[in-house]
Amino acid sequence: MKSMRKKQSLILLISLCMSMGQSDFAPYFYDNGAGSSNGNLALFSISEDTSVGTHVYTLNGSDPEGEPVTFGMTFDKGSRDYFSVEPKSGNMTLIQTLDREVQDEIVAFVTITDGRNKVVENVRVFITDANDEKPEFLNLPFVVDVPEDAASGSSIYRVQAIDRDLGSGGSVTYYLQSTPSTKFTIDGHSGVLRIRAGESLDYELSRTHFVTVVAKDGGGKYHGKYQVMTSTAIITINVLDTQDSPPLFVGTPYFGYVYEVSVPGSEIFTVFAKDGDQNNPNAMHYSILSGSDGFFIINSSSGCISLTSFPVQLKNELYELKVKAAEVGPDGFSDYSVTTVTIRVVDLNNHPPTFYGENGQQNRFELTMYEHPPEGEILRGLKITVNDSDQGANAKFRLLLVGPSRVLRVVPQTVLNEAQVTIIVENSSAIDYEKYQFLTFKLLAVEIDTPERFSATADIVINLLDTNDNIPKFSSEFYIARIPENSPGGSNFFETKVKYSIYGSGADLFLIHPTSGIIYTQPWASLDAEVKSKYNFYVKAEDTEGKYNLAEVFVTVLDQNDHPPEFNQNFLERTMIIGAPVKIEAVDEDAEEPNNLIEYSIMKADPDNIFDINTSTGEIKLKPYIRSMEIVQNITKQKDCRWSVVVQARDRGSPSFSTTAVVKIHITEANRLKGPMAAFLMQSRDNPMKALGLTVSIITVIVLVTVMISTIMYFRNTKSNRITPARRIIRRRPKEQHSWTFRPRFGQSDQSFGKFFIDDDSSDNHNTNNSSPRAKPPAPSAPVLPPPPPVHSRPSERLRSVPTVSGSLASRNTSHKDGSGISSALVSELKMRIEQKINEANQGYYY
Repeated sequence: MKSMRKKQSLILLISLCMSMGQSDFAPYFYDNGAGSSNGNLALFSISEDTSVGTHVYTLNGSDPEGEPVTFGMTFDKGSRDYFSVEPKSGNMTLIQTLDREVQDEIVAFVTITDGRNKVVENVRVFITDANDEKPEFLNLPFVVDVPEDAASGSSIYRVQAIDRDLGSGGSVTYYLQSTPSTKFTIDGHSGVLRIRAGESLDYELSRTHFVTVVAKDGGGKYHGKYQVMTSTAIITINVLDTQDSPPLFVGTPYFGYVYEVSVPGSEIFTVFAKDGDQNNPNAMHYSILSGSDGFFIINSSSGCISLTSFPVQLKNELYELKVKAAEVGPDGFSDYSVTTVTIRVVDLNNHPPTFYGENGQQNRFELTMYEHPPEGEILRGLKITVNDSDQGANAKFRLLLVGPSRVLRVVPQTVLNEAQVTIIVENSSAIDYEKYQFLTFKLLAVEIDTPERFSATADIVINLLDTNDNIPKFSSEFYIARIPENSPGGSNFFETKVKYSIYGSGADLFLIHPTSGIIYTQPWASLDAEVKSKYNFYVKAEDTEGKYNLAEVFVTVLDQNDHPPEFNQNFLERTMIIGAPVKIEAVDEDAEEPNNLIEYSIMKADPDNIFDINTSTGEIKLKPYIRSMEIVQNITKQKDCRWSVVVQARDRGSPSFSTTAVVKIHITEANRLKGPMAAFLMQSRDNPMKALGLTVSIITVIVLVTVMISTIMYFRNTKSNRITPARRIIRRRPKEQHSWTFRPRFGQSDQSFGKFFIDDDSSDNHNTNNSSPRAKPPAPSAPVLPPPPPVHSRPSERLRSVPTVSGSLASRNTSHKDGSGISSALVSELKMRIEQKINEANQGYYY
C-alpha cells in the first residue's frame, strides 16, 4: 500500500512539474521612470511646441518566455488620437498639435502582447508649457474721463492684461509707446496710468488724448528659441472742462459806422463773447467802460450798440468804445474780458459804379475786328465811360478785365468818380480766329474802401474776322488708337482734328471720311491681334490754297480672348517615376495676358485622389504617401500600372475658355542604373524615336569618320606610289585567313599579293603625263606568294606588309579608266578595312 502511495505521489509531482514547464506568462513593460525616453511612459512629459511627426518616445518591454512582442496605444472614446505607435519597434510619434492652454495632460492606454497574452496600462502624458501666448488685455476698450484740473502725478486709470503661459512667459509688465509730447506715465507692474509729474491737462488746448499701452510677457522658449511676446491697446483719455477760462470775443476787431441818414436808436454794431469754458458755459453781461461820450449805449444781454442822437450832433469822426463782457455765475460776476469797438462817422454810400455808352447806361459792348491786331493798339471801336455818384472814398473804385489771361488790359485801373475806359491789345498771337471766333470779357468796377463794396459789370464781346495766315495743322504730330480684334468692317475708332486723305503702307485696311476726319476699317477688313497687332499710316490735311500738313496714326489691335487652350499631343502619354513629376503642356494662341495665361486642374482621375497638379506649370505628381510600386499595386490591383487623368487647361481671359484632355500615365520605379545613359534610357521610354535617332546618328558618325580616314590614307599612299589607284579584289572562301607580305617591283605593271590582284600603270607611266589609254589588265588568277625581289632592286627598298580581308569575291575581268579606277580603289580599300575591323573584333570575342 505504501509503495502504491509513493508511486501516486511521484506521478503527481511529475505531472505538476510538467504543467509548470508548459505555463505561458504575460509580457510586461519596463518601468524606467521619469526622464527616460523608453519604457511604459511613466511620468513622461512633452512640450506643447513639439512639431507633428516628431519621434517622442519608445515603448519597451519583453516576454518572460522570450516571445516577440508588439506594442499599441489607444485613447478614450471621443478624445483625439495624439500619438501613433509602430507595433514592432514601439516608436511613438506625435500626430496632433498640442496646446497646453487647452489640454494640459493626455490620458492613454498602452498595450504589449506576445500574441496570446495582452497587458494594458493606463498612463498620463503631461504637456509642458512653451511661450506661445500673447498677453491679453481685459475690459477693452479703455476709455477714461479726466477733469482738466486733475493734479499732476495723480492716477487716472488701471489697465490689466493676463498671459495664459506659465512661469516667466506668464508674467506681464506694462509700458507706454513713447511719443514726443506724452503727458502720461504707467507703472510697469501694476498697470496704473498717471499724469506725468510736471504735466497738466487743458481742455481748451486738447480735449482728447490717445495713449498706446504695451503689455509684455517675461519671455520663454518656443521651438527652441527664446522669444518675448507683446500686445498693444489704445487708451482714450477724454479731458472734461472746468470753469477756468475768461470770456472770448468772437469776430474781433470790431468796426461800426454812423451814416448821414442814421437816426437815434439806430443799431450801429453788435459784439459777441462766449465763455472760454465750453462745459456748462455762463451767460454774458455787456457794458461800455469808456469812449462813448454819451452818444452810444449797449444792450447788456445782446451786446448791441445803438446811437442815442442824430449824426449832425456828433463832434468826432472816430469813436473808440471800450466794451466789457463779464460771466454771470451762481455767485455773481466772475471772469471778464475787454475789447475795443471802433465807430466811424461816414457819408452814406448809396450809389454803385455804373457803365455808360454812346446812348446812355449800358452793360454790353460789342466790337468786330480782324485777328492778330498789333500789340499796343487801342480798341477804338469801344466807347465806354464809368461813373460813381458818391463823394470821397465812396466814389473810389478799381477796374478789372476778366477773361483769357494777358490778352487785353484796361486803362486806368483805379478811378475816382468818373473815367473814360481804354482797352489795349497786349498779346496779338492769342487773338486767333482758328482758336476762337469770338472773345468774351467781363469788365468789373469794384469799390475799394467802402464796407458795402458796391460793384458793376459789363460784357465785352469781340467778334473776329479770319485772315489766311495758317497752313492746316494737326492737334498732334501722331495719334494712337486702339481697336479690339474681330471688330466688324466699317468700325470707326478715331476722328482727326483736320480732314482729307489717308495713305501709307499700313493704310490698306483703313479709310478716312474726306470731310469729317473719321477713320474706319475697310468693310472687308478682319483684324486679328495674333496675326498683326500694330499698324501705322499717315493722314494728310490740305486747305483750298494747297497748304497741307501730315500726322502719323498708330493703331494697336487689342487682343480678345478668342482662342481656347490646346494640349500638346506629345505630352498626353507619359511615364512617371515614383517621386518625380511629369509635365503636360497646353498652348493658348491669344496674343496678350491674361488671355494666354493657363491654369491647370485635375477634373477626374482613375483611380481618384492619387495625383496633384501644379496649376501654373502643369506638373503632375503622385500624392506624398505613394512612395513605392507596392503601394501603387495595392491601389490599382493592376500589373500594368497605367492610369488615366482628365486634365483641364483654362485661360484667364474674360470670358474664360477651357479644354480637357485625357493623360495616360505609366507608373514605374526609379531605374537602378545611374549616370547620363540611365537618364537617357528613362527619357527614351516616353520617346523611343529619340533613342533610334541617336543610334542612327552614332552609326552615321562612325561611317563618316571611317570614310574620311580611308580617303586620307588612300591619297597618302597614292602620292608615294605604294598603292595603285585601281584594284581588283578576289575573295576566297570563308574561314581561310592568310597574311601576306610583298616587296614592290619597280618597272612592273602587274603585281599580285595576298588576296589582291592590283592592276596599275608602270612606274614610268605613273610619273609622266601620258595621255594614251592604259593596257587592258590580264584576267585574275588565284592568289600566290609574291615573287622574290630582283637582284637589281634598290637597296633602299624594304618589305611592306599588306593587310588581308576575310571572305571571297567572284573574279571578273574589269577595264578601268582614270576616273573610275580611283573611285573603285577607294571603295575597295574601304571594304577591305571594314572587313578587317570585323575580323579583329570577332577574334577578340572568341579568343
